[in-house]
Amino acid sequence: MVEMVQVRKRNACVIVLGDIGRSPRMQYHAQSLLEDNYNVDIIGYMETRPLDALTVAQPKCKIHELPAVPVTNLTPKLKLLFKAIWQTLSLLIALISIPRPNFLLVQNPPGIPTLVVCYLYCALTRTKLAIDWHNYSYTVLALGMAGGEKSRLSRLTKRLERYFGAKAHTHFCVTKAMKEDLQRNWNIGPVTVLYDRAPAQFHPIELAQKHELFMKLSKDYAQFMPQCYADLKQSGVLESTALTQKLANGTVLYKPHRQAVLVSSTSWTQDEDFGILLQALESYESVAVAQPNVYPTLLCIITGKGPQKAHYEAQITKYQWQKVSIVTPWLEAEDYPSVLASADLGVCLHWSTSGLDLPMKVVDMFGSGLPVCAYNFKCLDELVKHGENGFVFNDHKELAEQLRLWFENFPNNPSIIETRARFNRSLQEFQELRWRENWKQRAAPVLEAFL
Repeated sequence: MVEMVQVRKRNACVIVLGDIGRSPRMQYHAQSLLEDNYNVDIIGYMETRPLDALTVAQPKCKIHELPAVPVTNLTPKLKLLFKAIWQTLSLLIALISIPRPNFLLVQNPPGIPTLVVCYLYCALTRTKLAIDWHNYSYTVLALGMAGGEKSRLSRLTKRLERYFGAKAHTHFCVTKAMKEDLQRNWNIGPVTVLYDRAPAQFHPIELAQKHELFMKLSKDYAQFMPQCYADLKQSGVLESTALTQKLANGTVLYKPHRQAVLVSSTSWTQDEDFGILLQALESYESVAVAQPNVYPTLLCIITGKGPQKAHYEAQITKYQWQKVSIVTPWLEAEDYPSVLASADLGVCLHWSTSGLDLPMKVVDMFGSGLPVCAYNFKCLDELVKHGENGFVFNDHKELAEQLRLWFENFPNNPSIIETRARFNRSLQEFQELRWRENWKQRAAPVLEAFL
């Protein structure tokens, strides 16, 4: 007689009430669930192409695109009300259309109406609810409101976020400081700290790969083209960019007296003051012009898109700098890790509205072997250790001084070479634990309990 073994279903639903393609942590969750043999439904907006691992030849993953909120001529308060109603209905319709999952894994923020709708769905269908706390919705909302966190809407959001957040069966968060705050001040638990870790695609690369990237970027951005092609006339030079040259025998070399590459990834939002970097670059320009043999030309690559991008791009065009140039590309997903690995220094302008989250862009930079100058806030030391794996600054003057020191006599300054080697040792330790391994250790056992 053959014994029948019942196989437990493994269905998960990942919810992002935002652009899926610009929500890397939730995409990594979904990818890890797929690798653990779950059937995964993802609900969210599709403004940016998600990871290929979620879309290309992946029968166990289905993305349910939410309809965009229509543009209206309503007053600001009525717009928010209309948006909440629209998102509530569209999210409910999406949830009803999928096979009942073992659990919902929900990104917060945005918490309203996400947490309310997901709680009601889980209560009616007896589905488990897991919340991944990236920040607090009420602090993000307060940024653009008169009265800040004391405004009526922000206080209402906080009450709803606290009440419905506490209804979840389990919680993940991004820092120890946030876990302590959720448990002590919100009476929420159990909470598992799941630090962001760079996935495998973020890693150091060889000079030949950097040359290929610069060749590709030079087709669209003049900053990566050589000033002249005289070196191509030299015997044995096959290809040339502003920073590198490839010889006929396949050897790739940095050009002597090359530019230094500074990279910053930004969402161009209020929680990242891009003006700090512009002021620091203006200070660097003054120093570099005064001492052109000491300081290199600086090529700044600013990636990302967001609401304030056009505003700052207009400001950038007004600067007539000699030793600093800025390019603001929107990179393909596969090029972003290569850009980080090809830079000489990263800058992170993120500051936390709650003081309790950490910038994933720094995680990506560390995974790529790139030291960082990061804007200081309350729990940043859980990731960036000043003088050990990067630098921390409090204003544009401190950032300008860090740029001046890092690029003085670049790239042959013995003191900076020694500092870079020390940073590299710390970054190599950081790279030993990747997202997948960290997720399997910290998140997988928690979610497995819901099966």
